[in-house]
Amino acid sequence: MSPAALEWLARFRRYLASERRLSAHTDVSYARDLAALAKFCDRMGIGDWGALDAQHVRTFAAHSHAGGLSPRSIQRRLSAVRSFYEFLLREAPAEAAAGKRARRGSLIQGNPAQGVRAPKAPRRLPQTLDADQMARLLELPAGGGLTARDRALMELLYSSGLRLAELVGLDLRDLDLKDRTVRVLGKGRKSRIVPVGRLALAALRAWLKERAALAAPDELALFVARTGRRLGPRAIQARVDYWARRQGLGMHVHPHLFRHSFASHLLESGGELRGVQELLGHADISTTQIYTHLDFQHLARIYDAAHPRARRKA
Repeated sequence: MSPAALEWLARFRRYLASERRLSAHTDVSYARDLAALAKFCDRMGIGDWGALDAQHVRTFAAHSHAGGLSPRSIQRRLSAVRSFYEFLLREAPAEAAAGKRARRGSLIQGNPAQGVRAPKAPRRLPQTLDADQMARLLELPAGGGLTARDRALMELLYSSGLRLAELVGLDLRDLDLKDRTVRVLGKGRKSRIVPVGRLALAALRAWLKERAALAAPDELALFVARTGRRLGPRAIQARVDYWARRQGLGMHVHPHLFRHSFASHLLESGGELRGVQELLGHADISTTQIYTHLDFQHLARIYDAAHPRARRKA
């Protein structure tokens, strides 16, 4: 690729960092995917972005699959290409209209990745904890300080079905104890308000008393570390794993498991799918529907255990 074409990649990354505010993990993944696209273009003799067409993108996806990349990773790779071309389609004409020097890659006719699909990935059901396992995990020993903090953050994860990034980003002002709600900033910087359960409220009240002695005077975060500053995602993952081992669960437990369990338990108890979608902050209900498969598995186990024609003989 020409230096001018590669400059568009650098500009796109700056755009992602300043405006889209993607997570560091997603930013690194997009950079890796687009670097792979640039190398592919070099091998194909493509010098600027306007010369890339849909057939090239299909070949790029096929080569990625042949190289051992999973269908999910190829989906992300195509998503990165689509986002990059949306950026080009918006920015390149605007730059030309402003009278700036035309750059290579500015003559973009369309998004060549728009109709390209990745190989179909097998649908994996999310792992969950059952109600008894969750109760066991949340029965932390009595204590203040960091134990009170850990109890509060785990109760909130399960009570409100938050993503890890949403929990990390919570400030004191986002929690309304009187209204029993919390305001979270989800994917795409979309805000939603979700209810907070009784036990989570009690745990949060206990933590707020402890937080006053731990947090730095100017710290806004709801959950803080020993340093008095906002608790980070790696620290939360480590604390969840620590308590899972201490409570004897015998399995790896991560923060997103609380969200999966939250959704699954709501549906098992007769929750309405559209309502669960709103609580989880899913833009598309098809994302939420995967939990109905877990609900069916739960019902199937009940059937196998109870129906006279399904029970196995002892």
